[in-house]
Amino acid sequence: MVIVEDRYLTGYRQEGNKTEKIGNKEFKKHTLGLSGDELEHTLRGCQEDLRHHKEALYKSFYGYLKGVVIRYVSDYHFAEELVNDSFIKIFSHISSFNALGQHGDITTSFKAWAAKIASRTAIDFLRKKKIDFGRDDISEMHTAPILVPMQTSEAKDILKLLNELPKTQKAIFNLYEIEGFTHQEIAHLLEIPENVSRSYLSRAKNKLKSLYNETFRT
Repeated sequence: MVIVEDRYLTGYRQEGNKTEKIGNKEFKKHTLGLSGDELEHTLRGCQEDLRHHKEALYKSFYGYLKGVVIRYVSDYHFAEELVNDSFIKIFSHISSFNALGQHGDITTSFKAWAAKIASRTAIDFLRKKKIDFGRDDISEMHTAPILVPMQTSEAKDILKLLNELPKTQKAIFNLYEIEGFTHQEIAHLLEIPENVSRSYLSRAKNKLKSLYNETFRT
């Protein structure tokens, strides 16, 4: 499988005067770490459509966006394609990323911005697979949810249990708690009422809390 079919995102390795294309698995191993200043410089280069800056951004954030996508789509082959689709969208809309030159952590800002693009890409994919986000636990929708707060110390273990949730609860938990979407944004994205989004989030938290107690406290 080709990592991506976009002309900017092919991996290459330079050795002396020889340039060779890097294969899929090897390309993924050649990742970079960018400091805040380096990231800002790279993003400005991407806005100027400079190929080597796009390659650097792709290598640096491929793993991060793969982690975002895999929370929605567990099939790794599909997830790889969706990461690549996400990068194509990122590069197409990079001029709209407006945190450059401002105070604050540029890495955090870019991750949040890119993660929202990846999340939307994954949700669009699930929609094309005819996933109906309005039908999980529909018989329970009139039952008042019981909110169960999660402690920070539990978060890492709880995230391991996300795949145990029904698809809509999983998607809404990811979108709201992890990616930072509002219920209004989620309602628009999933084509469901806001109150349904809130109810599913409550149920997701309760389910995860119950699973956590069963898995890690028995």
